[in-house]
Amino acid sequence: MAAVAENYKQSRIHPHKLALWIAIASIIMMFGGFTSAYVVRRAAGNWLEFKLPFIFFINTAVILLSSLSLHLSYIGFKQGKERQYKGLLLLTFFLGLVFVVLQYKGWEELNAIGATFTVNPSSSFIYVISGLHAAHVLGGMAALTAALTHAFVLPYKPTQRRLNRFQLVAQYWHFVDILWVYLVLFFMLNGS
Repeated sequence: MAAVAENYKQSRIHPHKLALWIAIASIIMMFGGFTSAYVVRRAAGNWLEFKLPFIFFINTAVILLSSLSLHLSYIGFKQGKERQYKGLLLLTFFLGLVFVVLQYKGWEELNAIGATFTVNPSSSFIYVISGLHAAHVLGGMAALTAALTHAFVLPYKPTQRRLNRFQLVAQYWHFVDILWVYLVLFFMLNGS
């Protein structure tokens, strides 16, 4: 009986990981609702067609690179490569900042081509959806700030607790990156 209890205890999902997955599921539902509303509203007519500014594609490369750097930082953490872990974690944070700045520049480019927030529902959807995504990136950057604090303030010690925290940050960051790729592809395929 004790072996069964031990096996059950070992196979349980960590409560923080479960909470993160529930949060991710709710974010997926929210963006699913927004993209569904986009499709329905587009079919209703009075829809301004415009090309997504190229800077959004540059931003996609930046966020994918940030995901790669965070993954390599995580590997460095697990393998005891402190410099790789810290350096790539810092790079990930920097790339997150670059993403947010480029997002703002993308909105400026939309505005410059006449696709302002209020001119048409098509541009309004782009601003709202990409703005909500940027807010989630900022949330990820807050988590990265906590990870950087652990990396540079605490002595390097790859404990299970710190590994679990790092996994949470990495899973959220990778999710936000994948979400952005989905959104850019969605906008491309649906005529923005």
